[in-house]
Amino acid sequence: MYVWKQLSPSIEHSFPDGQVFGMTDTGNVRPSNEDNFLIDAHLGLIAVADGMGGHEAGEIASSEALTSMAHFLRASVTSNGLAIRPRSQPRLSDIASNDPEVGWSDSTMAAMMTIHDAVEFANQSMYQTNLTNHRRAGGGMGTTLTGMWQPQPGGPAFIFHVGDSRVYRLREGQLEQLTRDQTMHQHAIDNGATKNLPPRNLLMQALGPSPSVRPELQTHVVVPGDLFMLCSDGLHGTLEHRHIAKVLIRAASSDLGATCAQLIEMAKQDGSRDNITVVLFQCKQQA
Repeated sequence: MYVWKQLSPSIEHSFPDGQVFGMTDTGNVRPSNEDNFLIDAHLGLIAVADGMGGHEAGEIASSEALTSMAHFLRASVTSNGLAIRPRSQPRLSDIASNDPEVGWSDSTMAAMMTIHDAVEFANQSMYQTNLTNHRRAGGGMGTTLTGMWQPQPGGPAFIFHVGDSRVYRLREGQLEQLTRDQTMHQHAIDNGATKNLPPRNLLMQALGPSPSVRPELQTHVVVPGDLFMLCSDGLHGTLEHRHIAKVLIRAASSDLGATCAQLIEMAKQDGSRDNITVVLFQCKQQA
């Protein structure tokens, strides 16, 4: 029997450019936690995964996706954080909302290709496991995978996204959702639908069920004072944008752990029926 294990402890993790804290909760309804998160200060990696596939399978999927990706990155970067051995080039259509302040240097392109390959590697690993377990394409276990990778201190952050977990950024008091949900619900809205919308939880893609995925990729300059939040849909599916913003605006002057706990408790009180995960990355203020 698989025993769920939180991959990273809920303590403050020191990154060269700031502090990171993560927390996950089973929530009010579900019998087990299929969410997980990974914080790796050595890699500069922060990621959230929300598994699916039924009892135990979702728990395995989220954990395996995070560990597979981290394993790939460890084998693909030099000791100074420069990406090596990129195998492919992401489609330009997959690189969304690119920060115009990020220059397309060789190292930036190599890092973008590497994070793309890391997501593909995690997907292929899980897809092969599904095939081994006699799960045909489109079935078996799967997971969302959303996060950010800053391989070099002071350098750009690379955001990767599959599914409906999210990355937000609070900058100068304004909260912005950086990722876009890859769901039938969001797709219908993007195409102008206003009525009879599909359920919010129908994913258009996830890691595991299919032999390939197309992760959304972004690059962003990390500005002193920025606060990034990664979360599963157990949080953002319940809390309104303005309520999240109100809590995060106070986070810079409070304990990150307390802020994570407050957001989770608010989601539970507002009726969240899912597992809830939140990770905060508070960038250092300007000296």
